[in-house]
Amino acid sequence: MLPRHFFLRLFLILFLLLGMTACASNTTPAPASSTPEPTFTPAPPTPTLEPMALIVNGEGIPIAEFEAEVQRYITAQAALGKSVDPQTAAQVVAEDFIAQLLLAQGARVNGFSLDDAALQARVDALAAQAGGAEALSAWQQAHGYSDQSFRSALRRAAEAAWMRDKIVTSISGTAEQVHVQQILLYNRETAQSFLLQLNGGADFDELALRADPLTRGDLGWVPRGYLLDPQIEEAAFRLEAGQYSDVIETQVGFHIVKVLERDPNRPLSPDAYLALQERTLKRWVEEQKQFAKVEILLP
Repeated sequence: MLPRHFFLRLFLILFLLLGMTACASNTTPAPASSTPEPTFTPAPPTPTLEPMALIVNGEGIPIAEFEAEVQRYITAQAALGKSVDPQTAAQVVAEDFIAQLLLAQGARVNGFSLDDAALQARVDALAAQAGGAEALSAWQQAHGYSDQSFRSALRRAAEAAWMRDKIVTSISGTAEQVHVQQILLYNRETAQSFLLQLNGGADFDELALRADPLTRGDLGWVPRGYLLDPQIEEAAFRLEAGQYSDVIETQVGFHIVKVLERDPNRPLSPDAYLALQERTLKRWVEEQKQFAKVEILLP
């Protein structure tokens, strides 16, 4: 995604008009040639196309913008104490740009595009925020933007944001949910021992307390699509209130889950709502990628 603050440099193009003046009093005009001089019409200049790092459905990201974004990503990760190699950073940035392009293109398909007047208004606001055209120019040059690529990036970001909002606001604030408690253990034998105890009449809550004294394994109310492991989610929504599962093996460990309550239409928690928004957005992007022409032009 684009950085929080973007500024645009306005190039000042100075034209130097050169003229030559002859002193008529000291110069004798040359005789006119009997053969007319040929007249040439210069060809229009060929626009210089910026080399692209990647192209999605014919719309590209310039290499300079891409490389600058990779460096910003590496710097941001370093500030968090994380070391990221350039190749990994490039992969992350490429995926982000692909998603942004698909979202912007989706906005246009749905009838929204940022027109030139609205784009200029944003540029003017950023110039004022930057402290003037010169400060704007310095930021843009330092971050790998030409005037054209920055305006394209600003337009693309606005259109992508519109489409993102359209996607996530379609999610309902309520959903079917289950209140889940789990016993999480880290070897199969212990998990099977706990399951035998449950089948023999042991109290689930007491065993959950032994496995996790801090939270008793309470996962709270969860909607579909919220839990990270689909096996846990599938088991939880298959159970009736009061029932528990067999041992479920995941990458985390060995789980036994119990449904404490069910609600067919419960308000989502802020965390669950945000998680569903993110997953819905990711799913939309993945679906669009299946039909998109994506070209990665970097080595």
